[in-house]
Amino acid sequence: MSEPVVRRLLVDLKSPFARHWNGGDAFRTAFFNALSFSFPAGEQLFIDSVKLGLQQLTPAQHERFDNEVRGFIGQEATHRRIHALFNAELERQGLINHWEPRILSRRRQLEGVDPRNWLAVTAATEHFTAILAEYLLTRPQALDGAEPRLRDLWLWHSSEESEHRCTAFDLYRALGGNELWRRRLFRVVSFHFATDVLRQTVHNLWRDGSWKRPSTWLGGLRFLLGRDGLLRVNAGPWRRYLRADFHPSQMDGSAGQRWLAQHADLAPPVAAS
Repeated sequence: MSEPVVRRLLVDLKSPFARHWNGGDAFRTAFFNALSFSFPAGEQLFIDSVKLGLQQLTPAQHERFDNEVRGFIGQEATHRRIHALFNAELERQGLINHWEPRILSRRRQLEGVDPRNWLAVTAATEHFTAILAEYLLTRPQALDGAEPRLRDLWLWHSSEESEHRCTAFDLYRALGGNELWRRRLFRVVSFHFATDVLRQTVHNLWRDGSWKRPSTWLGGLRFLLGRDGLLRVNAGPWRRYLRADFHPSQMDGSAGQRWLAQHADLAPPVAAS
């Protein structure tokens, strides 16, 4: 795979946006808002994980990973900054970020442990973001009717997640991470990710009053469990991570590559210093 490219996203996130910015759909909006609340702290954890991993490599391995890790860090730092701007508007609308404190608490549990555990957690979470990215890039109904600048934000983020989906996984393998712990921590991450996104989504709906409406939950069922629903489509890709022969490069990243190529004016590369 090619090395991740650091880009600038030329999207206005300082202007307010509608409460139900995702096509007027309360559930879809609350779900994506929940994900965004996790990103600043989560992306920082990923950055710190690959930094720790890079420090453990032999000189030859370090040379092989150095540019890739730099690109990964640059992309994730940009995602962290952009979603902090997005989240600031959510907080102005009255939403409260309950997910971030849980991420910070789990991060403290990783302090002082083997860096391979950090990388296993990061690789597992990156698999979630990669399969979500593929879903958004290939099924436009997930963002149907979304405010265009916010649709661009999510598709740009998805494309870059697809682009760097192998980095943490390869670092884990390079440091001798074993398959038992990779799969075990994936199950732990899966539990926390699923419960955290559900809790934050429901809280978002409660804060804006949409949780009382039957249409909110019907929309949620369609989005998650419909014919092209998020959970139904991604059950197979989720299980694939548990295979002994799994590697993130087996996933098709062509949709993200096409989006980035077609929107180079919207997300141009940062000039090398």
